[in-house]
Amino acid sequence: MAHHCPECGFVNAEGANYCQKCGAFVGTPEPPQEPVTATYRIDETGDLIPVELEDVVAHGAALVIRAGGGRVGESFPLEGERMPIGRRPDSAVFLDDVTVSRDHALIVRRGGDWHLDDLGSLNGTYVNRHRIETHRLEDGDELQVGKYKLTFLSR
Repeated sequence: MAHHCPECGFVNAEGANYCQKCGAFVGTPEPPQEPVTATYRIDETGDLIPVELEDVVAHGAALVIRAGGGRVGESFPLEGERMPIGRRPDSAVFLDDVTVSRDHALIVRRGGDWHLDDLGSLNGTYVNRHRIETHRLEDGDELQVGKYKLTFLSR
């Protein structure tokens, strides 16, 4: 099957990805990857059952990775008073990507609330698409650290 160029109309040979006349893309685009947000476990009968995010946060607050690095659905329960986020392997939230600074951000408990502090990271720390220095986290906030998007969930 010949491909007509969407730009100039030139008829290209079968299997061509680019127009031989003007260079426009004529191949078939990759189907978009659907984001995976559901987490599953297998019950006694072997069926997949969705794990409710409420179960993840039953013991308190948590961060859940929504996008980035093939780690979608991974969650980090918030524990203690301070949880470093960064590319350092001993970080409580270890995000191994060059877009993340070694010491990128810190989640700190202050007076019963969780706060996110940027630690002078190169690419910045964002909450709900706004660059922050420090931010009191609220249920459902979307954090961006490098290429990773995480959601803050609390009861």
